[in-house]
Amino acid sequence: MGQPPHAKVSLVTDPDNDPPSDQSLTDQRLTDETLTHDGLSQKNTRAGGAGRVLLIACGALAREILALKAANGWDHLDLTCLPAILHNHPEKITDAVRASVARHRDSYDRIFVVYADCGTGGQLQAACHEMGVEMVPGPHCYAFFEGVDGFIARAEDEITAFYLTDFLVRQFDAFVWEPLGLDRHPVLLDMYFGNYTKLVYQAQTDDPALTEKARECAARLNLEFERRLTGYGDLTDVLARA
Repeated sequence: MGQPPHAKVSLVTDPDNDPPSDQSLTDQRLTDETLTHDGLSQKNTRAGGAGRVLLIACGALAREILALKAANGWDHLDLTCLPAILHNHPEKITDAVRASVARHRDSYDRIFVVYADCGTGGQLQAACHEMGVEMVPGPHCYAFFEGVDGFIARAEDEITAFYLTDFLVRQFDAFVWEPLGLDRHPVLLDMYFGNYTKLVYQAQTDDPALTEKARECAARLNLEFERRLTGYGDLTDVLARA
């Protein structure tokens, strides 16, 4: 597809660590909790129109996408996000994406789904093909943050790794500890994580405080800790082609 008409040729792949200044976040004061349970509504972004592209994404990716948009001048891209907590309910993702595409299709020249398979067992890809919209390749966001090809190549050697991103470190209790009942029944820890050996923190930003929190998450799970500064990985190139 080549570069979008409004994108800069020299891509900024790793914006600074400041929170994105996009109006959809700053005006609404969206928090990680809001992105987890409510997502980002299209009413918080600009109206569609000729030449515009709508990104339908997971709320867990909102900050990264908005940061890349701002850094690269991708003003032709609008963003709406489904609640990030669907990460814990992959059986609901496909229908939620279908509903969002139907809601916005008439307002945009193109729609791009910023989800990988994300545990849908191929259902999301089949639905996107049926609807005639593109989506991100790969098994899940952990893969495209590290680079899909490299992630898949090492997957067999890391079958006992548990992955967290910046967002999931910040929302560890909401996505891991509480849904698994570990806050109420800590005895279940070994049942859930006894076969894991390490926690891999895929750091999108170089934040010492977040790294320390990720290290604490590993300790709570009784896992070894490994940090990888991935930046935004394949996400930059994916959005450049949107």
